[in-house]
Amino acid sequence: MAKFPSYPTLFDECKTISISDFKKWSYLKSNQVINSVITWSRNGNKTASISISVNTFAESFFVELDYSCNGKPIKYRVPIIKVDSNLGKGVVWFFICPYTGKRCRKLHLVGNYFYHRSAFRNCMYENQTKSHSSRNHFSMADKLFRVADANDKIHSKHFKKYYNGLPTKRYIKQMKRIKIGGNISMEELGFY
Repeated sequence: MAKFPSYPTLFDECKTISISDFKKWSYLKSNQVINSVITWSRNGNKTASISISVNTFAESFFVELDYSCNGKPIKYRVPIIKVDSNLGKGVVWFFICPYTGKRCRKLHLVGNYFYHRSAFRNCMYENQTKSHSSRNHFSMADKLFRVADANDKIHSKHFKKYYNGLPTKRYIKQMKRIKIGGNISMEELGFY
């Protein structure tokens, strides 16, 4: 009897809010309140938008999310914290998931709320839905495409193979890609 398909929700297709985007947009500077709108689009068409307010003025930092989902208005706060970097310079920012309490750098919208990925059951990344053999085939194909790309780069007009009598780092990197791709056997590709 055939297995009943589950069709899980894919995190790759969900709308997300990312700390790295906040940092890129300068929303995480100290002692400020920023009101903004985040918009998602696909193929140039706007699919969704959300109003946010980032507060780094108070003792406890937070992001306030204000949006409507399925005609229902939703408004709540997500705490954000900064932790000293393990490298000894600077800080690393994290969301605190309002559902799980876990630190995270990305919140996913599944259902009506933006939460950490562990808050959702039956959700996967697209790569997790593929079989192990198909993942191996995609990996081998990627290595072969990298060989073609490396050959194009090496033979491009202004590519420097040597500098001061020594091979350049770029040339060494491209040659490694060619060597890895050249060592792939027909059995690994699944032709025998």
